[in-house]
Amino acid sequence: MKNLAQYQEWFQACVKCGACRATCPVFKVENQEGGVARGKIALAQAMMDGEVFAEDRLVHDLSQCLLCGSCTNLCPNQVPTIDIVAAARMKVAQEKGLSGFGRGVATLLTHKKAMDWMSKGGDLASRLLCRQIPETSGLRLRFPVPGIPNERTFPKPSFKPFLKRDIRQTVSCSASHRVLFFTGCGINYLYPEIGEYLVRILNFMGVHVTLTDEQGCCGLPALSAGAGDAVETLAERNLKALKIHAFDAVLTACASCYGALAGIYPTLGSGYQPFAEKTRDVMDFLMDMNLAGRLASLPRSEDRIQVTYHDPCHLRNHGLTRAPRQLLAALPQVDYVEMTDAATCCGLGGTFSVHHYETSQKIGSQKAKHIAQSGAEIVATACPGCIIQLQDNLNRENIPARAAHLLELVCQALPVK
Repeated sequence: MKNLAQYQEWFQACVKCGACRATCPVFKVENQEGGVARGKIALAQAMMDGEVFAEDRLVHDLSQCLLCGSCTNLCPNQVPTIDIVAAARMKVAQEKGLSGFGRGVATLLTHKKAMDWMSKGGDLASRLLCRQIPETSGLRLRFPVPGIPNERTFPKPSFKPFLKRDIRQTVSCSASHRVLFFTGCGINYLYPEIGEYLVRILNFMGVHVTLTDEQGCCGLPALSAGAGDAVETLAERNLKALKIHAFDAVLTACASCYGALAGIYPTLGSGYQPFAEKTRDVMDFLMDMNLAGRLASLPRSEDRIQVTYHDPCHLRNHGLTRAPRQLLAALPQVDYVEMTDAATCCGLGGTFSVHHYETSQKIGSQKAKHIAQSGAEIVATACPGCIIQLQDNLNRENIPARAAHLLELVCQALPVK
Protein backbone atom coordinates (compact mmCIF):
# COMPACT_ATOMS: atom_id res chain seq x y z
CA MET A 1 0.00 0.00 0.00
CA LYS A 2 1.12 3.58 -0.55
CA ASN A 3 2.97 5.10 2.37
CA LEU A 4 2.48 8.65 3.59
CA ALA A 5 5.57 9.95 1.77
CA GLN A 6 3.95 9.09 -1.57
CA TYR A 7 1.20 11.65 -0.92
CA GLN A 8 3.49 14.63 -0.30
CA GLU A 9 2.57 16.29 -3.60
CA TRP A 10 -1.04 16.37 -2.40
CA PHE A 11 -0.09 18.24 0.77
CA GLN A 12 0.62 21.28 -1.40
CA ALA A 13 -2.58 20.75 -3.38
CA CYS A 14 -4.57 21.49 -0.21
CA VAL A 15 -4.85 25.29 -0.30
CA LYS A 16 -6.56 25.44 3.14
CA CYS A 17 -9.65 27.04 1.57
CA GLY A 18 -11.95 25.49 4.16
CA ALA A 19 -14.46 24.00 1.71
CA CYS A 20 -14.17 20.74 3.64
CA ARG A 21 -15.55 22.47 6.76
CA ALA A 22 -18.90 22.83 5.02
CA THR A 23 -19.28 19.11 4.35
CA CYS A 24 -17.32 17.19 7.01
CA PRO A 25 -19.83 15.36 9.27
CA VAL A 26 -17.38 15.30 12.20
CA PHE A 27 -16.62 19.02 11.99
CA LYS A 28 -20.32 19.87 11.81
CA VAL A 29 -20.97 18.32 15.22
CA GLU A 30 -17.64 18.90 17.01
CA ASN A 31 -16.38 22.14 15.40
CA GLN A 32 -12.72 21.20 15.95
CA GLU A 33 -10.09 22.01 13.29
CA GLY A 34 -8.34 18.68 13.92
CA GLY A 35 -11.51 16.92 12.82
CA VAL A 36 -11.64 18.50 9.36
CA ALA A 37 -9.71 17.51 6.22
CA ARG A 38 -7.40 20.51 5.98
CA GLY A 39 -6.41 20.00 9.62
CA LYS A 40 -5.51 16.39 8.95
CA ILE A 41 -3.56 17.27 5.82
CA ALA A 42 -1.55 19.74 7.93
CA LEU A 43 -0.94 17.03 10.53
CA ALA A 44 0.18 14.57 7.84
CA GLN A 45 2.65 17.11 6.48
CA ALA A 46 3.94 17.85 9.98
CA MET A 47 4.47 14.11 10.50
CA MET A 48 6.56 13.90 7.33
CA ASP A 49 8.52 17.02 8.30
CA GLY A 50 9.30 15.55 11.72
CA GLU A 51 7.45 18.31 13.54
CA VAL A 52 4.97 16.00 15.28
CA PHE A 53 5.22 12.40 16.35
CA ALA A 54 2.85 9.54 17.14
CA GLU A 55 1.66 10.99 20.42
CA ASP A 56 -1.80 10.68 21.95
CA ARG A 57 -3.13 13.98 20.60
CA LEU A 58 -2.05 13.17 17.05
CA VAL A 59 -3.55 9.69 17.27
CA HIS A 60 -6.81 11.18 18.55
CA ASP A 61 -7.05 13.75 15.75
CA LEU A 62 -6.31 11.16 13.05
CA SER A 63 -8.92 8.84 14.52
CA GLN A 64 -11.57 11.55 14.14
CA CYS A 65 -12.21 10.80 10.49
CA LEU A 66 -15.03 8.68 9.09
CA LEU A 67 -13.12 8.06 5.83
CA CYS A 68 -16.41 9.00 4.16
CA GLY A 69 -14.88 11.06 1.33
CA SER A 70 -17.34 13.94 1.56
CA CYS A 71 -14.43 16.40 1.78
CA THR A 72 -12.85 15.19 -1.47
CA ASN A 73 -16.18 15.45 -3.27
CA LEU A 74 -16.29 19.18 -2.48
CA CYS A 75 -12.55 19.88 -2.66
CA PRO A 76 -11.61 22.13 -5.63
CA ASN A 77 -8.33 20.19 -6.04
CA GLN A 78 -9.79 16.75 -5.26
CA VAL A 79 -7.23 16.06 -2.51
CA PRO A 80 -7.60 12.34 -1.57
CA THR A 81 -8.04 12.85 2.16
CA ILE A 82 -9.25 9.28 2.76
CA ASP A 83 -6.02 7.86 1.37
CA ILE A 84 -3.85 10.36 3.22
CA VAL A 85 -5.53 9.75 6.59
CA ALA A 86 -5.32 5.97 6.07
CA ALA A 87 -1.61 6.28 5.25
CA ALA A 88 -1.06 8.51 8.29
CA ARG A 89 -2.76 5.95 10.53
CA MET A 90 -0.50 3.24 9.11
CA LYS A 91 2.55 5.41 9.80
CA VAL A 92 1.41 5.85 13.41
CA ALA A 93 1.00 2.07 13.69
CA GLN A 94 4.52 1.55 12.33
CA GLU A 95 6.02 4.01 14.81
CA LYS A 96 3.89 3.29 17.86
CA GLY A 97 2.30 -0.06 17.13
CA LEU A 98 -1.38 -0.77 16.68
CA SER A 99 -3.73 -0.02 19.53
CA GLY A 100 -5.08 -2.98 21.45
CA PHE A 101 -8.32 -2.67 19.54
CA GLY A 102 -6.47 -2.38 16.23
CA ARG A 103 -4.44 -5.51 16.98
CA GLY A 104 -7.63 -7.35 17.83
CA VAL A 105 -9.28 -6.27 14.57
CA ALA A 106 -6.27 -7.24 12.46
CA THR A 107 -5.85 -10.61 14.19
CA LEU A 108 -9.51 -11.54 13.98
CA LEU A 109 -10.04 -10.51 10.36
CA THR A 110 -7.02 -12.48 9.16
CA HIS A 111 -8.15 -15.68 10.90
CA LYS A 112 -11.31 -16.83 9.18
CA LYS A 113 -11.87 -19.89 11.37
CA ALA A 114 -11.82 -17.64 14.41
CA MET A 115 -14.43 -15.44 12.70
CA ASP A 116 -16.62 -18.50 12.09
CA TRP A 117 -16.36 -19.64 15.70
CA MET A 118 -16.93 -16.12 17.01
CA SER A 119 -20.15 -15.92 15.02
CA LYS A 120 -21.40 -19.12 16.62
CA GLY A 121 -20.27 -18.00 20.06
CA GLY A 122 -21.79 -14.58 19.53
CA ASP A 123 -25.14 -16.11 18.68
CA LEU A 124 -25.14 -18.17 21.87
CA ALA A 125 -23.80 -15.36 24.07
CA SER A 126 -26.35 -12.87 22.76
CA ARG A 127 -29.18 -15.00 24.16
CA LEU A 128 -27.70 -14.62 27.63
CA LEU A 129 -26.30 -11.10 27.49
CA CYS A 130 -28.86 -9.29 25.36
CA ARG A 131 -32.53 -8.49 25.03
CA GLN A 132 -34.61 -7.89 21.91
CA ILE A 133 -35.82 -4.28 21.46
CA PRO A 134 -38.28 -4.87 19.76
CA GLU A 135 -38.57 -7.88 17.45
CA THR A 136 -37.10 -6.22 14.32
CA SER A 137 -34.78 -3.62 15.83
CA GLY A 138 -31.85 -5.69 17.09
CA LEU A 139 -30.34 -6.37 20.51
CA ARG A 140 -29.22 -4.37 23.53
CA LEU A 141 -27.12 -5.53 26.48
CA ARG A 142 -28.94 -6.62 29.62
CA PHE A 143 -26.05 -5.43 31.79
CA PRO A 144 -22.78 -3.46 31.28
CA VAL A 145 -19.95 -4.86 29.18
CA PRO A 146 -16.67 -2.88 28.96
CA GLY A 147 -16.32 -0.94 25.71
CA ILE A 148 -19.97 -1.28 24.61
CA PRO A 149 -22.47 1.47 25.53
CA ASN A 150 -25.58 0.01 27.15
CA GLU A 151 -27.86 1.96 24.80
CA ARG A 152 -26.19 0.69 21.63
CA THR A 153 -28.24 -1.54 19.33
CA PHE A 154 -26.53 -4.27 17.33
CA PRO A 155 -27.71 -7.21 15.21
CA LYS A 156 -27.76 -10.79 16.39
CA PRO A 157 -24.80 -12.79 15.01
CA SER A 158 -25.73 -15.75 12.83
CA PHE A 159 -25.00 -19.18 14.28
CA LYS A 160 -24.51 -20.48 10.74
CA PRO A 161 -22.74 -18.01 8.41
CA PHE A 162 -24.10 -17.52 4.91
CA LEU A 163 -21.19 -19.30 3.24
CA LYS A 164 -21.75 -22.37 5.45
CA ARG A 165 -25.39 -22.68 4.41
CA ASP A 166 -26.82 -25.04 1.84
CA ILE A 167 -27.97 -22.49 -0.76
CA ARG A 168 -30.20 -24.15 -3.34
CA GLN A 169 -30.24 -22.47 -6.74
CA THR A 170 -32.83 -22.76 -9.51
CA VAL A 171 -30.38 -21.94 -12.31
CA SER A 172 -27.63 -24.29 -13.44
CA CYS A 173 -23.97 -23.28 -13.36
CA SER A 174 -23.98 -23.44 -17.18
CA ALA A 175 -26.13 -20.28 -17.36
CA SER A 176 -24.97 -17.59 -19.79
CA HIS A 177 -24.00 -15.12 -17.06
CA ARG A 178 -21.35 -16.28 -14.60
CA VAL A 179 -21.06 -14.21 -11.45
CA LEU A 180 -19.18 -14.71 -8.22
CA PHE A 181 -20.61 -13.25 -5.02
CA PHE A 182 -18.17 -11.58 -2.63
CA THR A 183 -20.18 -11.65 0.59
CA GLY A 184 -18.08 -9.64 3.04
CA CYS A 185 -18.26 -10.07 6.82
CA GLY A 186 -21.51 -8.20 7.43
CA ILE A 187 -23.57 -10.44 5.18
CA ASN A 188 -21.72 -13.64 6.02
CA TYR A 189 -21.94 -13.30 9.80
CA LEU A 190 -24.68 -10.79 10.65
CA TYR A 191 -27.19 -10.62 7.80
CA PRO A 192 -27.02 -13.95 5.91
CA GLU A 193 -30.56 -13.38 4.65
CA ILE A 194 -29.21 -10.60 2.41
CA GLY A 195 -27.05 -13.18 0.65
CA GLU A 196 -30.09 -15.40 0.20
CA TYR A 197 -32.05 -12.49 -1.28
CA LEU A 198 -29.24 -11.86 -3.75
CA VAL A 199 -29.12 -15.48 -4.91
CA ARG A 200 -32.91 -15.62 -5.26
CA ILE A 201 -33.05 -12.40 -7.31
CA LEU A 202 -30.19 -13.38 -9.61
CA ASN A 203 -31.65 -16.85 -10.15
CA PHE A 204 -34.93 -15.14 -11.09
CA MET A 205 -32.95 -13.19 -13.69
CA GLY A 206 -31.43 -16.43 -15.02
CA VAL A 207 -28.04 -15.97 -13.38
CA HIS A 208 -26.21 -18.68 -11.45
CA VAL A 209 -24.16 -17.44 -8.48
CA THR A 210 -20.79 -18.94 -7.58
CA LEU A 211 -20.15 -19.03 -3.84
CA THR A 212 -16.80 -19.86 -2.29
CA ASP A 213 -16.08 -20.23 1.41
CA GLU A 214 -12.39 -19.49 0.82
CA GLN A 215 -13.03 -15.74 0.61
CA GLY A 216 -12.51 -13.58 3.69
CA CYS A 217 -12.91 -10.01 4.88
CA CYS A 218 -12.35 -7.32 2.26
CA GLY A 219 -9.91 -5.57 4.62
CA LEU A 220 -11.61 -2.19 4.94
CA PRO A 221 -12.05 -2.41 8.74
CA ALA A 222 -8.34 -3.18 9.03
CA LEU A 223 -7.53 -0.14 6.90
CA SER A 224 -9.65 2.02 9.20
CA ALA A 225 -7.63 0.71 12.16
CA GLY A 226 -4.30 1.46 10.45
CA ALA A 227 -3.41 -2.21 9.94
CA GLY A 228 -1.97 -1.98 6.42
CA ASP A 229 -0.27 -5.40 6.57
CA ALA A 230 -3.61 -7.04 7.36
CA VAL A 231 -5.22 -5.32 4.34
CA GLU A 232 -2.53 -6.67 2.03
CA THR A 233 -2.79 -10.16 3.54
CA LEU A 234 -6.56 -10.27 3.10
CA ALA A 235 -6.40 -8.89 -0.45
CA GLU A 236 -3.84 -11.51 -1.45
CA ARG A 237 -5.91 -14.33 0.03
CA ASN A 238 -9.11 -13.11 -1.62
CA LEU A 239 -7.46 -12.80 -5.02
CA LYS A 240 -6.09 -16.34 -4.70
CA ALA A 241 -9.47 -17.71 -3.59
CA LEU A 242 -11.53 -16.04 -6.30
CA LYS A 243 -9.31 -16.19 -9.39
CA ILE A 244 -9.54 -19.99 -9.61
CA HIS A 245 -13.20 -19.59 -10.61
CA ALA A 246 -14.52 -18.58 -14.03
CA PHE A 247 -16.72 -15.50 -13.83
CA ASP A 248 -17.84 -12.50 -15.83
CA ALA A 249 -18.34 -10.32 -12.76
CA VAL A 250 -17.65 -10.23 -9.03
CA LEU A 251 -20.76 -8.90 -7.31
CA THR A 252 -20.91 -7.14 -3.96
CA ALA A 253 -23.97 -6.26 -1.90
CA CYS A 254 -21.92 -4.30 0.62
CA ALA A 255 -20.72 -0.79 -0.18
CA SER A 256 -17.60 -1.21 1.95
CA CYS A 257 -16.61 -4.37 0.10
CA TYR A 258 -17.14 -2.62 -3.22
CA GLY A 259 -14.95 0.26 -2.04
CA ALA A 260 -12.20 -2.18 -1.09
CA LEU A 261 -12.30 -4.42 -4.17
CA ALA A 262 -12.81 -1.69 -6.75
CA GLY A 263 -10.95 1.14 -5.04
CA ILE A 264 -8.22 -0.13 -2.70
CA TYR A 265 -7.14 -3.41 -4.31
CA PRO A 266 -5.97 -1.80 -7.59
CA THR A 267 -3.45 0.25 -5.58
CA LEU A 268 -1.83 -2.94 -4.29
CA GLY A 269 -0.38 -4.05 -7.61
CA SER A 270 -1.14 -4.69 -11.26
CA GLY A 271 -2.36 -8.22 -10.53
CA TYR A 272 -5.45 -6.82 -8.85
CA GLN A 273 -6.52 -4.57 -11.72
CA PRO A 274 -8.38 -7.17 -13.87
CA PHE A 275 -10.14 -8.39 -10.72
CA ALA A 276 -11.16 -4.85 -9.74
CA GLU A 277 -12.42 -4.09 -13.25
CA LYS A 278 -14.87 -7.01 -13.00
CA THR A 279 -16.18 -5.93 -9.59
CA ARG A 280 -19.77 -4.67 -9.75
CA ASP A 281 -22.25 -3.44 -7.19
CA VAL A 282 -25.24 -5.77 -7.44
CA MET A 283 -27.73 -2.89 -7.89
CA ASP A 284 -25.82 -1.55 -10.85
CA PHE A 285 -25.57 -5.07 -12.30
CA LEU A 286 -29.31 -5.65 -11.91
CA MET A 287 -30.10 -2.38 -13.67
CA ASP A 288 -27.97 -3.49 -16.63
CA MET A 289 -30.07 -6.66 -16.73
CA ASN A 290 -33.27 -4.55 -16.88
CA LEU A 291 -34.64 -5.73 -13.55
CA ALA A 292 -36.23 -2.29 -13.07
CA GLY A 293 -38.15 -2.76 -16.31
CA ARG A 294 -39.43 -6.16 -15.22
CA LEU A 295 -40.43 -4.83 -11.80
CA ALA A 296 -42.22 -1.84 -13.33
CA SER A 297 -44.34 -4.19 -15.44
CA LEU A 298 -45.77 -5.89 -12.35
CA PRO A 299 -49.21 -4.78 -11.05
CA ARG A 300 -48.96 -1.95 -8.52
CA SER A 301 -49.93 -2.94 -4.99
CA GLU A 302 -52.81 -1.07 -3.39
CA ASP A 303 -51.18 -1.33 0.05
CA ARG A 304 -47.83 0.33 -0.62
CA ILE A 305 -45.22 1.40 1.91
CA GLN A 306 -43.18 4.58 1.89
CA VAL A 307 -39.47 3.93 1.52
CA THR A 308 -36.52 6.31 1.43
CA TYR A 309 -32.88 5.62 0.59
CA HIS A 310 -29.57 6.30 2.34
CA ASP A 311 -26.47 6.50 0.12
CA PRO A 312 -23.55 4.50 1.55
CA CYS A 313 -20.37 6.56 1.27
CA HIS A 314 -18.39 3.91 -0.61
CA LEU A 315 -21.00 3.73 -3.37
CA ARG A 316 -21.53 7.49 -3.50
CA ASN A 317 -17.80 8.03 -3.89
CA HIS A 318 -17.86 5.82 -6.99
CA GLY A 319 -20.88 7.59 -8.47
CA LEU A 320 -23.25 4.68 -7.80
CA THR A 321 -26.35 6.58 -6.70
CA ARG A 322 -28.90 6.21 -9.51
CA ALA A 323 -29.40 2.44 -9.72
CA PRO A 324 -30.76 1.95 -6.16
CA ARG A 325 -33.27 4.76 -6.63
CA GLN A 326 -34.37 3.42 -10.02
CA LEU A 327 -34.98 -0.01 -8.51
CA LEU A 328 -36.91 1.43 -5.58
CA ALA A 329 -39.06 3.56 -7.86
CA ALA A 330 -39.91 0.45 -9.93
CA LEU A 331 -41.00 -1.70 -6.97
CA PRO A 332 -44.77 -2.32 -7.10
CA GLN A 333 -45.19 -2.33 -3.30
CA VAL A 334 -43.19 0.86 -2.69
CA ASP A 335 -43.79 4.60 -2.84
CA TYR A 336 -40.30 6.03 -3.00
CA VAL A 337 -39.57 9.32 -1.22
CA GLU A 338 -36.25 11.16 -1.23
CA MET A 339 -35.01 12.37 2.14
CA THR A 340 -32.93 15.42 3.00
CA ASP A 341 -29.15 14.85 2.87
CA ALA A 342 -29.52 11.26 1.72
CA ALA A 343 -25.84 11.21 0.71
CA THR A 344 -24.52 12.38 4.10
CA CYS A 345 -22.55 9.78 6.07
CA CYS A 346 -24.55 7.84 8.67
CA GLY A 347 -21.71 8.16 11.19
CA LEU A 348 -20.47 4.55 11.36
CA GLY A 349 -17.05 4.97 9.71
CA GLY A 350 -15.71 1.50 10.53
CA THR A 351 -13.75 1.76 13.79
CA PHE A 352 -14.79 5.42 14.19
CA SER A 353 -18.04 4.54 15.95
CA VAL A 354 -16.12 2.36 18.41
CA HIS A 355 -13.63 5.08 19.39
CA HIS A 356 -16.06 8.02 19.11
CA TYR A 357 -19.52 6.64 19.80
CA GLU A 358 -20.95 9.92 21.09
CA THR A 359 -19.80 11.83 18.01
CA SER A 360 -21.03 9.00 15.82
CA GLN A 361 -24.46 9.28 17.40
CA LYS A 362 -24.58 13.06 17.02
CA ILE A 363 -24.03 12.55 13.30
CA GLY A 364 -26.49 9.67 13.17
CA SER A 365 -29.13 11.63 15.06
CA GLN A 366 -29.42 14.11 12.18
CA LYS A 367 -29.77 11.25 9.71
CA ALA A 368 -32.51 9.65 11.82
CA LYS A 369 -34.43 12.94 11.95
CA HIS A 370 -34.25 13.28 8.17
CA ILE A 371 -35.64 9.75 7.83
CA ALA A 372 -38.52 10.67 10.15
CA GLN A 373 -39.20 13.89 8.22
CA SER A 374 -39.47 11.92 4.98
CA GLY A 375 -42.38 9.94 6.43
CA ALA A 376 -40.78 6.67 5.37
CA GLU A 377 -41.55 3.42 7.15
CA ILE A 378 -38.35 1.86 5.84
CA VAL A 379 -34.96 3.37 5.05
CA ALA A 380 -33.31 1.18 2.43
CA THR A 381 -29.59 1.12 1.85
CA ALA A 382 -26.92 -1.10 0.28
CA CYS A 383 -24.46 -1.65 3.11
CA PRO A 384 -24.77 -3.90 6.19
CA GLY A 385 -22.67 -1.45 8.22
CA CYS A 386 -25.06 1.37 7.39
CA ILE A 387 -28.01 -0.85 8.40
CA ILE A 388 -26.44 -1.36 11.84
CA GLN A 389 -25.82 2.36 12.32
CA LEU A 390 -29.14 3.54 10.92
CA GLN A 391 -31.15 1.15 13.09
CA ASP A 392 -29.17 2.20 16.15
CA ASN A 393 -29.86 5.85 15.31
CA LEU A 394 -33.58 5.23 14.80
CA ASN A 395 -33.88 3.33 18.07
CA ARG A 396 -32.09 6.03 20.06
CA GLU A 397 -34.39 8.69 18.61
CA ASN A 398 -37.50 6.51 19.16
CA ILE A 399 -38.41 6.73 15.48
CA PRO A 400 -40.65 3.82 14.39
CA ALA A 401 -38.88 3.16 11.09
CA ARG A 402 -36.77 0.20 10.06
CA ALA A 403 -33.45 -0.01 8.21
CA ALA A 404 -33.24 -2.70 5.53
CA HIS A 405 -31.13 -3.77 2.59
CA LEU A 406 -32.67 -2.84 -0.74
CA LEU A 407 -32.39 -6.48 -1.86
CA GLU A 408 -34.96 -7.43 0.77
CA LEU A 409 -37.56 -5.17 -0.86
CA VAL A 410 -36.67 -6.36 -4.35
CA CYS A 411 -37.00 -9.98 -3.27
CA GLN A 412 -40.44 -9.30 -1.75
CA ALA A 413 -41.66 -8.03 -5.12
CA LEU A 414 -40.63 -11.05 -7.19
CA PRO A 415 -43.47 -13.19 -8.54
CA VAL A 416 -43.81 -16.51 -6.72
CA LYS A 417 -42.88 -19.40 -9.00
